[in-house]
This record gives sequence, structure tokens and C-alpha cells, in this order.
Amino acid sequence: MNDLSAWRVVKTYGHDEGLSCCFRQWQAETSHCRFLHGYALAFRFTFVAATLDARGWCIDFGGLKPLRAWLHTMFDHTLLAAADDPELPTFRALAAQGLVQLRTLPAVGCEAFASEAFVWAQAFAAGETRGRVRVEQVEVREHDGNAAIYTPPVGDMLPQP
Repeated sequence: MNDLSAWRVVKTYGHDEGLSCCFRQWQAETSHCRFLHGYALAFRFTFVAATLDARGWCIDFGGLKPLRAWLHTMFDHTLLAAADDPELPTFRALAAQGLVQLRTLPAVGCEAFASEAFVWAQAFAAGETRGRVRVEQVEVREHDGNAAIYTPPVGDMLPQP
């Protein structure tokens, strides 16, 4: 695909979406980020296609309801824990007591959330459009001052039919 002639569209889920989650970056030993803390996260997805569909669309924004549902499942009033967090048994015990909605990920933090959201959205977009649309990047914001953007390596981008 020639990215210079591609169509790009953006779908955002802002801080007002209510994606308030809690996490800690346990390896940040000298930072206050090692403590449990939370944000109302915001997500920005950039979709790209070399051709538009029969309606003249890159992707159907109304068809992104499963993406929104996944974001809520993962990030709406949840505790996110890294799979290697030494306190994972404690978090699992809290979940067993009904005190938290635990989600375990390979890693946590803005960068990790952007990567996880990219993987999910890419699989969804490819399936819904038979590979015509791919995700170009995902941005995750903790607030106006902190954000991370995940863009796949060029070699990992899906070819267009």
C-alpha cells in the first residue's frame, strides 16, 4: 500500500468515556508509579485503507461498537496488573473477594495499553473489512500531559488486497 495515497480516519474515546482504571508499575522502584494509581484513560485509533468501501468509507464508525465494548471490559473500573507483578496473588485474592475487577496483562502503563489496544483493534478491523483496513496507530492518554503512541514496525503492517 502506498501510504501517501491512503485514507485515514480517526476514532476517539475521550476521558469522558469513563474508562477509569487503576494499575501500578511495580518495577518503577524509585517512582511514585510503583503505587496503585489510576486515570480516566482516553484512546485515539487511526485506521488506514488504500481503498474505500462501497459506501465511500474507510471504516464504519457505527460498526466500532465491539471496540468500545472491549475498551469498557478492559479499562472501565478495573484493576490492571502485570502478569509478572509479585503482588498478583494479592490482586487475585481481592478479585476473589469481589473487591476489584482484575485484568491481567503482559505489562501495564500507557505504552502497554496502547500496544494491547492496537492488537485488539487490528484483529477486529482486519476481520470486519477482510484485510482492507488496518490500524496505523493507537494513542493512549492518561491526561493532557501524558500520552503514549503505538505504531507497528513497518514490516508488521498488513498488506492491502
